[in-house]
Amino acid sequence: MTEPAARRERFAAPADAPRLDVLVAERLDLSRNRAATLIAQGRVLVNGARERASFRADPGAAVEVDLPAPEARPVLAEDIPLAVAYEDADVLVVDKPAGMVVHPAPGNWSGTLVNALKGRGGALAAGAGEERAGIVHRLDKETSGLLLVAKTDRAHRVLGGALARREIARRYAVLAWGHLAGDAVSVDRPIARDPGDRKRMAVAPTGRPARTVFHRLARFDAADLLRAHLFTGRTHQIRVHLASIGHPVVGDDTYGGGGGRRLVSLPPRRHFLHAAWLVFRHPATGERIDLRSPLPADLRTALAAVAGDGLPAGTSDPLEYFGFYRADD
Repeated sequence: MTEPAARRERFAAPADAPRLDVLVAERLDLSRNRAATLIAQGRVLVNGARERASFRADPGAAVEVDLPAPEARPVLAEDIPLAVAYEDADVLVVDKPAGMVVHPAPGNWSGTLVNALKGRGGALAAGAGEERAGIVHRLDKETSGLLLVAKTDRAHRVLGGALARREIARRYAVLAWGHLAGDAVSVDRPIARDPGDRKRMAVAPTGRPARTVFHRLARFDAADLLRAHLFTGRTHQIRVHLASIGHPVVGDDTYGGGGGRRLVSLPPRRHFLHAAWLVFRHPATGERIDLRSPLPADLRTALAAVAGDGLPAGTSDPLEYFGFYRADD
């Protein structure tokens, strides 16, 4: 497997830049403590000079950050069952359950999707590094649904390029508290690590560009059922964008949507977000692959509780019933 290498990042300080440790943390998606450590080690220069963590750079100042290679840690193969939605010699699509972390990281070195993939045996793309072997895109821990995995380095390059060019369609089923201002809402707001809590993300002017389009499929008394279309893939993007417009994801404790969990019979820590529809071109054949994942049982129960009479009893596929698979965005 190819190990992540040391690298140097360069960027210009924006107007009204925050203190240096916060700026570096936001721009490079690091914790504030990690950024402060790099500054103390002399790995951060502003216009070629070392500065304190509390230093505020002038607009346009050249910031250089030397990031050392992370310490290698072996990823163990584990016998963890996976639901496979599609598989051939080049590509694997997993229907990830809620509660599973995608790849190993501090605090989650086992029980992840990558541990499970290694436990299955067979090829995985090595170019992403051992801890992210084969992973083309990620899902949050408590987000369920379709996730794309590359088995070969070529497939990983082709799919990664298609993702960057927005040629892979990812649609998410979301239940959000309250009611959107219209039936179609586009949120185009940059996202960065929250400097006050590294486990959260936040809309911030210094963040990376992020855009999500939401289509309302149904309006219930307390919540809207939405289809979310990702145009970028920032961490927690859908959850942060909905919270930023005052309509957090139902069950999302991190961003303010967990208060009514019991009203919709959601289990602890689960939020109503499901990667239900994935469309991409096969990296070897160019064939159009169209995959759909029905709502898991816990989200079906929650939707029925919110919808009441708006969802006929015995509906076999609630997403189909509410027009989720119409390609109008």
